[in-house]
Amino acid sequence: MQERQKPFLGNPRETIAVLNKYQFTFQKKFGQNFLIDCHVLDKIIAAAEITSEDFVVEIGPGIGTMTQYLACAAREVCAVEIDRSLIPILQDTLGGYDNVTVINEDILKVDLAALAREKNQGRPIKVVANLPYYITTPIIMGLFEKHVPVSSITVMVQKEVAMRMQTGPGSKDYGALSLAVQYYAQPYLVANVPPNCFMPRPKVGSAVIRLTLHREPPVQVKDEELMFRLIRASFNQRRKTLLNGLRGDAQLDFTKEEIEAAIDSCGFAPAVRGESLRLEDFARLSDALMRE
Repeated sequence: MQERQKPFLGNPRETIAVLNKYQFTFQKKFGQNFLIDCHVLDKIIAAAEITSEDFVVEIGPGIGTMTQYLACAAREVCAVEIDRSLIPILQDTLGGYDNVTVINEDILKVDLAALAREKNQGRPIKVVANLPYYITTPIIMGLFEKHVPVSSITVMVQKEVAMRMQTGPGSKDYGALSLAVQYYAQPYLVANVPPNCFMPRPKVGSAVIRLTLHREPPVQVKDEELMFRLIRASFNQRRKTLLNGLRGDAQLDFTKEEIEAAIDSCGFAPAVRGESLRLEDFARLSDALMRE
């Protein structure tokens, strides 16, 4: 095995040099903001707890900045990049790393479960990413809902999204995303990251959050899909009571009487709102609405 070079990207000067060399133009449609802070990169690698035994999937490697750090820590890295114009750059910046594979594909179309079987004998992989803000939720929920064997997801996201993932009932940030993330994983806020750590600078603050997947869900529910339909319906119109929110949702076909009976059987107040319910409350409500 050839000796792997140390990371040389991660500071503005080197990043600018690479971008100028290839006359790269940032694509707004891909939400590209490249990290240019070595301290933040070190924090991400440490938080993800990457070891020499790990197979890591990186989503959106950009010019390979974080990929270099991952390659030094992991057994093997697979970097999935949607922007074709970045592939020649990645071939250059990752040329000194023999344990990196780059796939030019949309992550939402990649069969990560098959990749885990091929590259990691089906054992849980680790996912690390600096995610485009516009597609953060579909990517994370895709990993959860497709039951990809993942032990942890350590990602850079918009600060507001990170707050939503980890908050509980009563907070203005609490919503369907909070409950979905917490059903599948334990969220931990690693660090807040200001705009000046990126090139170009985003207009909002960012945060690194680690999602450690549960071995077993924290609540037991008879119909997981129904529970999440109830969750989404209850937050679609936050000002409505739970009863009115569920009654007015086209995805649900329960009668007013059925919903009232289920709410009552759970011991909730008639005027309860979805934003006050915990994950276990939605699980109980879902089970109460199950038709035999």
